[in-house]
Amino acid sequence: MAKIDQLLDSLQRLQAQIETEVQALLEQKREQFHYTLRKGRVSFAREVRKLHRAQRVNVFVYLYRARLAHIVTAPVIYSVIVPIVLMDVAVSIYQSICFRVYGIDRVRRSDYIVIDRHKLSYLNAIEKLNCVYCGYGNGVIEYAREITARTEQYWCPIKHARLPGSMHERANHFVDYGDATSYHRELERLREQIRSGG
Repeated sequence: MAKIDQLLDSLQRLQAQIETEVQALLEQKREQFHYTLRKGRVSFAREVRKLHRAQRVNVFVYLYRARLAHIVTAPVIYSVIVPIVLMDVAVSIYQSICFRVYGIDRVRRSDYIVIDRHKLSYLNAIEKLNCVYCGYGNGVIEYAREITARTEQYWCPIKHARLPGSMHERANHFVDYGDATSYHRELERLREQIRSGG
């Protein structure tokens, strides 16, 4: 167990380093592509916007070049918006009620749902719509995942008997499967950790 804890600590340090490097890279990209970010709003230099508009593919040309399979499956892709919106509403209401009762810090929706690619003027209307859809859909899923991860830490912080395909970070600190003594001893500590923003 100590070895796993060491590896998890190393992983957290590595993730912090990666985040620092990604932030530095984003700064370089802002300079390279001539845009600024102020209070979450992107602003391109005027000449860059003009260049971007010149590179935009006309919607009719875009549709003409599109594969038939892409056009035929588009309604299927966009039909998933209904359950995504329902999930967004449901988990927002759920955490608004339950997290207040349990004293759990609420998940900030804006930290997960990022919709900004539609402002790129080199994208046509269809590409912009696709980008809004993907940003929203993936954001809602990540937002819901964090809400359910916090719920899991509060109610059932027990590791699984087998590894799932993908685990959220919180699961690394859960009690081992089958360790009844630790579960009863650690449950309140894990709940307190989630209450204090951990």
